[in-house]
Amino acid sequence: MALHVAVIGSGPAGIYTAEALVKQSAEPVRVDVLERLPTPYGLVRYGVAPDHTSIKSIAGYLRKVLELPQVRFLGGVTLGEHLSVDDLLGVYDAVVYCTGAMVDRRLGIPGEDLPGSVAATDFVNWYCGHPDVDAGRFTLDSSEVAVIGVGNVAVDVVRVLAKTADELRATDVPHEVLERLEESQVKAIHMIGRRGPEHAKFTLKELRELGELANADVCVRPEEAVVLGGDFPRQVQGNIKVLQGWAEREPAGRPRRLDVRFWLRPVEILGTERVEGLRLERTRLSDEGRVVGTGEYETLPVGMVLRSVGYRSVPLPGVPFSEQTMTVPNQAGRVRDREYVAGWLKRGPTGVIGTNKSDAAETVRTLLADLAGRERVGHDGVGAVLAARGVRPVTYDEWLAVEAAEAELAKTLGRGDRVKLAGLEAMLRACRP
Repeated sequence: MALHVAVIGSGPAGIYTAEALVKQSAEPVRVDVLERLPTPYGLVRYGVAPDHTSIKSIAGYLRKVLELPQVRFLGGVTLGEHLSVDDLLGVYDAVVYCTGAMVDRRLGIPGEDLPGSVAATDFVNWYCGHPDVDAGRFTLDSSEVAVIGVGNVAVDVVRVLAKTADELRATDVPHEVLERLEESQVKAIHMIGRRGPEHAKFTLKELRELGELANADVCVRPEEAVVLGGDFPRQVQGNIKVLQGWAEREPAGRPRRLDVRFWLRPVEILGTERVEGLRLERTRLSDEGRVVGTGEYETLPVGMVLRSVGYRSVPLPGVPFSEQTMTVPNQAGRVRDREYVAGWLKRGPTGVIGTNKSDAAETVRTLLADLAGRERVGHDGVGAVLAARGVRPVTYDEWLAVEAAEAELAKTLGRGDRVKLAGLEAMLRACRP
């Protein structure tokens, strides 16, 4: 009897887990990849910036895994709503949770809940066409915007804000979002880090892209780009060199301006009905290496604040969760008997997309060793459980119909190879006309 495993989540971690199960198992294995959305690929579809087509091409690799005869995609199925953990363990030999880290960390400062203060993830989901975020969510009617954070997500956000709609027209940005970007009133973008250039988390490739923006001058203050020695890794040395080079450049008078700021921490978001400003405090490192305030303040007249200071996972119904680490406690991927975890939910939001492959392989090795020689309890009964609850999963063929509709929309609009459908209803109409 074949080993039957449920993988919860169809992002890179989930699909790499499915692949590892098929490749590592010495006996027949069947894998159901359950996803709450009607679309697979997770962060590759809804987290990678639309102008990063080379990274988005990873979807081609993930697609091949979903097309393996041992793998089945079941979209539109939510753990805790349509199925419980007990339901899953009743029809599968094992379950692997791969739902990632979906929520931004908060700043914990006054004014953070004002309209106009939002998580960078919400903004990314918006321009990536995630059905959880309405296409009309953002209007970009403020002339100045602050992005808190100096990692790759922050770089993606400021790059999209700095580009013109025409520069993004050939990408898969939903058309409703592109229209909002075309109406953008943003003139100044401030990217803010609490520490110095040597502590920034962006990669050199991502950083250099900002210097190639045709629609925005990138500016760095010379005094904030100073780095006091240190034996830094090559990546960090490259970042420092680029930033210090920008500090020596004169603005060319482009329509938008991107200020990359360091040694500042947000202490309050100002406003009454909505965001009207951001108060910052100059920082330094203490003798112990901690960031401390200097008592010197400045205020930016921004109308929007986007926080990008890290990510955390959220608890899954019926699954153990550590509020300290914001992960599912595990030993080499093992959570409890027949329950496993992989990806960011397992280790925290670290590494790149490819890191999930080795991570998934470790979890699968643990799973296969645990289940070796055990009696099989899994059977193809999930369909009956869902049907009894009025749930009709989105099949892989139906997902392909969504893809085809997006390609046809791009052709109709004269926009590249694909334009994402905006909203869950539009996707369901495409796959179930």
